[in-house]
Amino acid sequence: MSWLFADPPNMAVISHRRIVDGASPISFVSHDEDDGGWQFLPNSDGALDASEAVVVSFKSIVNIDSSIVELADLPLGWCARRTSPTGQWTREKI
Repeated sequence: MSWLFADPPNMAVISHRRIVDGASPISFVSHDEDDGGWQFLPNSDGALDASEAVVVSFKSIVNIDSSIVELADLPLGWCARRTSPTGQWTREKI
């Protein structure tokens, strides 16, 4: 699969320990306007307990859930949510 994101595969992104461990699906994604960073979280409200935060490569997140490529064009300052691992992403400006 070709890399569709503007950011490189080795870029550091923020996620949650449960996602990386395979215990929870990604339900919330944000593309932060202030620094261009990405967050991949299990809570659709975008809340993150700092003690559960992990920094991983962008490529590792795509390997965990390849449906994330649907969000390759998510603009800075936007987020996407879904209610289930197979649900449709809903996008909105943050």
